[in-house]
Order: sequence, then C-alpha cells, then structure tokens
Amino acid sequence: MTRTLPRSSSRSPEGFEAFYKDARGRLLLQSYALTGDLVAAQRAVRDAMVVAWHHWRKVSRLDDAEDYVRPLAWTRAQRRSSARWWARQKDLDDATRATLDALGKLTATQRKVLLLTHLTALPIDRMAREVGITRAHAERDLQTASAQFAVHREVPSTAIRGVLEALGPALEDVRWPRPSIIVRAGSARRRAHTVVGVAAGVAAVLVTGSLVTDASGARPALASKGILDGSTPGTNRHDEPPPPPPPDPLTPEALLGVQQVAAAFPGTWTEGATSTNTTGDGLVFTCQGGRYADMRGIGALVRTFAGTAKKGSGPLTAGQSAEASVDEPAAERTYQTMLGWYAGCTSPRVQLLSTFRVGGVGDEATLMVLRRWTAPVTTQVVGVARTGGLTTTVVNTLTGMTDPGKQPDLAPSVSLLASAVSGLCTLPDAGTCTAPKTALKSTAPVPVGKHPSLLVEADLPPVPTVDLPWVGTAPTKARQNVAATRCDSTEFTGPAFAKALTRTFVIPAAKQLPPEFGLSETVGALPRKQAHAFVTDIRDKLTKCPDDAFGTEVEKLAEEESGRRELYVWRLTVEVSETRSVRFLMAAIREGGAVAQVTFVPSADLSIGADPFVTLVRRAQERLRQLSTPG
Repeated sequence: MTRTLPRSSSRSPEGFEAFYKDARGRLLLQSYALTGDLVAAQRAVRDAMVVAWHHWRKVSRLDDAEDYVRPLAWTRAQRRSSARWWARQKDLDDATRATLDALGKLTATQRKVLLLTHLTALPIDRMAREVGITRAHAERDLQTASAQFAVHREVPSTAIRGVLEALGPALEDVRWPRPSIIVRAGSARRRAHTVVGVAAGVAAVLVTGSLVTDASGARPALASKGILDGSTPGTNRHDEPPPPPPPDPLTPEALLGVQQVAAAFPGTWTEGATSTNTTGDGLVFTCQGGRYADMRGIGALVRTFAGTAKKGSGPLTAGQSAEASVDEPAAERTYQTMLGWYAGCTSPRVQLLSTFRVGGVGDEATLMVLRRWTAPVTTQVVGVARTGGLTTTVVNTLTGMTDPGKQPDLAPSVSLLASAVSGLCTLPDAGTCTAPKTALKSTAPVPVGKHPSLLVEADLPPVPTVDLPWVGTAPTKARQNVAATRCDSTEFTGPAFAKALTRTFVIPAAKQLPPEFGLSETVGALPRKQAHAFVTDIRDKLTKCPDDAFGTEVEKLAEEESGRRELYVWRLTVEVSETRSVRFLMAAIREGGAVAQVTFVPSADLSIGADPFVTLVRRAQERLRQLSTPG
C-alpha cells in the first residue's frame, strides 16, 4: 500500500530518494500485473520516476506522490508492452502463469479497477476518476472483474488480494538504477524541456510572421518545414492531403422531443441533457458497450428523458442516441455493433428476454426486450434502427415487471422508434423513412461473440434470492463433455464432429451455493443424419436409464420435433446415498446438423426452475443455428 512521506523531507532530493525506494516495488508489481510484460513494466516505472523528479516541486506537495506516478507508469507500460502478455517468458511458475492468464481474460478497464482495489488504498471515487469512468461503472466493473478472475484463477473472491500480492516475491530480484541516476535523468529532462520551450516560442513568432506574409493566406503544412520530416526545404511533395470528412449532419432538432415520448408513453415527462456524449465514460444506457458504436463516425448526439406514468407504475426513463457514419457500409457496421451491445449484454444480472424484427421502420430495425433483475427490477426495451448513413438507438425503461414470462406492450416502443427514424429522415444522409404501417416479428437473438452458437450470460435467468451475476468460462474444445450425465455419458469427439465447444456458467461470488451448482453446455456439428442419430441415442439412453441405473429417476419435461429441429428436456433424480439424492435438469437439442447438450445442477433449495430451464434450452436451440454444419 502507498505511504506518504514526512513534509519536512519530502521536497528535498533525499525525500525523492526515499519515495523512489519505497514506491518502485509496488508500482512494478501493479504495472506487471497490468501488462504481464516485466521488461516493459520495469522501464515504465523507471521513466515515470524520471518524470516525477522533473516535476518534484509540484509532486512532493501532493497528499500521495504515488497517485501521480502510477498513471504515468501504467500508460507507459501498456504502450511499450509488445508481448502477448507473458508469452515471451518461459520461466514462470504455474501459479504466476495462472494469475496472469486470469488477468489477461479481463478487459483493460476491469483489470485496472481490480488492481487499484487490491493493490492500492484508493477509495472508490478516486479509483473511478483515475480510470476515467463513473463510480457506478467502476462498481459494476469491479463486481464483474472479481467474479471472472475468481472463476478463471479458481480461487474464492476473498483470496484475490493474496493471489495478486503473490506476484511480488518474484520481482524482488529486479535491479534498479541508483536514485542519483534517476535524479540526473530528471534534471536533464527539465533542462531539455526548457530549451524546447524557448525554441517553440521562437518558432511561434516565425510561423506567425509567415502566416501574416503568406500571399495565399494558407497555413504552411508541417511537411513543408523539411527538417522535421527528413526532407530538405523546398522539396516538392506530390502526396495530396486526405479529403476532409463529410460535415456532421446531425442536429438536435432531428432527435425525439418530450411530446413524442409522451405520445408513446402517457405521463409527465421532462427533457434531460442533449450532448455529443464526449464527457464521462460515455455509457448512457444499460448494456451500452462503448461511447460510440462508430469510432470513425462524423457525428453523434444523445438525449435523455425522465417521466412519471399516469397510472403510477413507477418512474420512467427514455433516451435516444444517434450516430452519423461516413457512408452506408459504415452505418451498417454501426448498426450491427449496436445490436451486439444489447444482444450480448455484459451488465450484471441483465437477461435478454426476446428479439423482434421491425418492418416499415428505416432500412433495418430491431427491437429487444431486456430485464435487469437487480432491485428494483426494471424492463428495458431497446430499439435500434438505421436509415441511410444514420443509426439510432431508442431506449425506454419500465419498473414493476417481475414475471419472467410477461412481456411489456411493445406497440409504444415501436411507435417511438418509428418517430425517431422519421426525425432523422429530415437530414440529408437519411435513407428509407417510416412506412404508414409497421410490423413486428419475433426472431432469433442476434449472434454475438466469437462463438455465437453458444449461450451467453445475458441468456440465463436469475436464481431466486441470489443477487449476483452469472459468469461464463471461456469456451474450450469439447475434449470432455461437462454436460453429460451418468445416464448417457455422451461425448462430442470423433472424426465426424466439427466445431465442438463447451463452456460452464457459475455464480462464483455466491457463498451459499455449493461448488457443483451451475449450468454447462456442449455443442458440435455433424452430418445431418448422424446428428439425428446422435440425439436419438441420448433420448433412448434416458428412456432406459431408470432400468439400467439403480436409484435413478427420469421425468420428461418437454419434447418438440419438427423436421430439422429436435428438443428434449428431462429432470433426473439420482440417489447418491440412502439419505441424499441429487436432482438436475438436462436437455438434448438439434438444429439441422448442429447438436447440443445442456445440463443444470441446482442446490438442494435453489434452482432456476423447470419452466425457465425449458425456455433457456429453446434459446440455446436458437443460438445453435449459428453453427455451420457439414453435409
């Protein structure tokens, strides 16, 4: 943890030397955990200390100088790290490699939040500010990072700090430059900056003069300076500058207004901020995956609304984001990115309930219904539409809906999305507008992730009384079928199988759940006839299991067959002793030549329930369509 130096000595060279010796080991541990590259981490800390001495008069006045140096070291370490994490280090022990492997599966932001929490004494507010996100975002990222790291490292969440600190002893042999060397380098840097500052002032005067006397009135290009780019003054350059981007077509007048929101959802509404979304973390809506879906776009606007329903069903919120892309192909990619944010929502305890195609609204439009199971339970309807080079997301949130099987009335959401597209159609970059009649059609969820044939966290229903999120392990080749039961012992291996993958979902932070609690899925592809025979074999084994395996009961919960599709769901009760039985749910499904097995193991008193499991299996069958099949 960080320590503050005494004021009496902190501003002297001796104070810096004490700080350097005290802080460098902690900063090295943090930078190494952040990047997995020891060489880059050590050089980054060294150079950050040089900068600290350069500004020591200012830095020494801070409450904690380490808070100034750490971001410098982290930025340099990330920029310099060229290894694929620890891939270049061959002498790592198993524990260190496992820790770095688990850290490597987190996003950069999640990694920073986790390290700041366990390896520094920063409070949550300052931690969020250092990472550049809101406190709420930091809390969500910390919860997700802790759960995922615990799963991947196979340790309880209470042991995370000890695991991270265990990286430290291996770094104690790192050789550091003497403090006097750092001081000399920092002093030289200060002198160099002074010289550069004077030179820049002279250059500014000269450039200003050239601007005044330039007959064309144009500002000289940097390339014309010759010395700066290695060419001689006066060299003719034939490379023409790139054309300027198209002008931003978006205007606040083209966005939804209070009257349109109130027309769709009767109540008392007020309009919030309208902005280009350049401040804060840029995450305005739940499940939003980034500040912009098109990082090369030419314009963006966001507007929010808050309201109270007439019938007193609780507070309402709504909002619209709009992005302008340079052309229609870029807008099509933006549309798919926005869909992916919500179809594969990574916000904790948010479930994707349904997906609909919307006809008659723009060039393409989709509506998704999500439910956030953290109290108070809210239902979010998200509409994404594209018209020409413009893409918009319209979100409305309702409270008070807790029935998993109940859908909100979607007509108001469709109407609001249609109004949003009509507004954008007044702009020059628009394409197809809103038709007099719109149509809503249920459809399969949008494919998401590297392996879209597998379930994702957003597909899973909540576990009653457990207020923590599901966390999925990384998909791996199905060398072992973790979804098999003792009744079928099914394997997804052999020369006929293609693209066989498996993953498991658990709630690692829930201490009241036993280790076996969780859901597993294994998928693979076979030629069509073999796929049918594969599922039939599982069905036949489950039918015979009560006779073949003493102490096993099998109850069929669902059976659906229609041509290329098959779905079977069972409840199994297995007697493991005279006083104890284990009950779990299992399903076998086929979609063309793609097959899957899904198994859920509850605890004695906690389960997602049979009906939600059947619904989840249907979702798994929908995602299975993304698995291309041979033959």
